[in-house]
This record gives sequence, structure tokens and C-alpha cells, in this order.
Amino acid sequence: MVAAQTLISQEGIESVTMDAVAARARVGKGTVFRRFGSREGLMAALLDYSESEWQDLVISGPPPLGPGAPPMERLLAFGRSRLQLNLRFADLIRAAGRAGSPSYAAYSFAAMHTRYLMGEIGVSGDVALLATALLAPLEEPVLHQQVRIEGIAAHRIHSAWIELVRRVTEH
Repeated sequence: MVAAQTLISQEGIESVTMDAVAARARVGKGTVFRRFGSREGLMAALLDYSESEWQDLVISGPPPLGPGAPPMERLLAFGRSRLQLNLRFADLIRAAGRAGSPSYAAYSFAAMHTRYLMGEIGVSGDVALLATALLAPLEEPVLHQQVRIEGIAAHRIHSAWIELVRRVTEH
């Protein structure tokens, strides 16, 4: 994975082929295929790694993303962080294709955390569906449409998301 990460940072995601990763890692191409199955599988493994790092920050990182801040501050930090993460890794998410889209574990974590914070805030109603409504604008396909196709600035999306959170939580 280090070889693929290096290729991405130096040459862009388009440069990541199984041949290029094998050459960079100084292993046979078959070794890379046995480990990841396909280019999509390799991209999904990279995506899982970045998601795990982010989840660690949410679970035990510094406030307000991590524990120790009031729930509303944490929810707002969570949304900003999720938006930034999905924009940062948008190309990787798309390159992972079906192998990484959308990761059930990643979405499950985000939904569970959002529901937990909403409960801490005291949100009433169907919290499961309201959490889905809050998470949808932060997902890569929606962000792709808005940022890359419609040209909406990320800060505008974030501001609208904060407004949505305040309406749903009545804060």
C-alpha cells in the first residue's frame, strides 16, 4: 500500500496501475494481484486505511471531533471533517468503484456516530432517517455533483449543512 500511496502523492491516482505498484514495491505483479485482487481492490484497501485513521480521530482524537466537546460542537466538527475527507479522497473513492462504494462499515460508523450525537443533543423524531438526511450531503457522489459539476464551493456546502443540522436539531 505504501507504494500505491507514494505513486498517488507523486504522480496522481491515474498513475496507479498494478504494474506500477509492483515495480515501486519491488515485487512481482502477481503478488500485488494476490494481495488486492484488482486495481479496484487496491484502491478500496487505501480507502479503508484512510477511513480507519479518520474513525480513530472521531473515537479518540482531540475535541471537538473527538470526545470532550459538547455534542453539538462534535456534530458540527464531524460534518466538516467528513466533508473534507470525502473531498480529499474523492478520486480514490471513485477509483475504488464497486470494491469501495460505499463501504458499509464506513457508512455504518458515520450513521451510528451521527445518531449517537443526535441523541445526546436530544433530537426527537425518527433519528435514524434524520441522520441519513444529515449524512447524504456529505457523501462523495453528492459532493461530486455539487463541487465538480455545478461548481459550488465547499464552504457554501458546509454552511448549508450547518443550517440543515441546526434545523434538524432545532438549535
